[in-house]
Amino acid sequence: MKKILVAEDDKFLGNAYRAKLTKAGFEVQIARDGQEAMDIVRTYLPDIILLDLVMPVKDGFTALAELKNDPQLKNIPVLIASNLGQKEDTDRGMKLGASDYFIKSDLSLNTIIEKINSLIGTS
Repeated sequence: MKKILVAEDDKFLGNAYRAKLTKAGFEVQIARDGQEAMDIVRTYLPDIILLDLVMPVKDGFTALAELKNDPQLKNIPVLIASNLGQKEDTDRGMKLGASDYFIKSDLSLNTIIEKINSLIGTS
């Protein structure tokens, strides 16, 4: 079973991701802030990370930079899911090493699952 770490501070959205992704056959772990995501990723070692950018304690940009600078974690694909839609934000996320970037309000959960499957394949 493929493992996904969802870093999302919005509890409702995090739970929606968990329900939909679990139903699609993924094992899901939720982090509510960037620091918690970094703590979890080291032991959970997910196949992919769904990363929000605007989170408390440590934002997604900082967490992404840390991930990509860690030799043990840098190859984990990161799919940014954010409401930050400015070109500067998307460019920054992609330059930091994200595999893809999407605006939360623009995509359905089914489309997100399709993107995840295209990045890591299915089990």
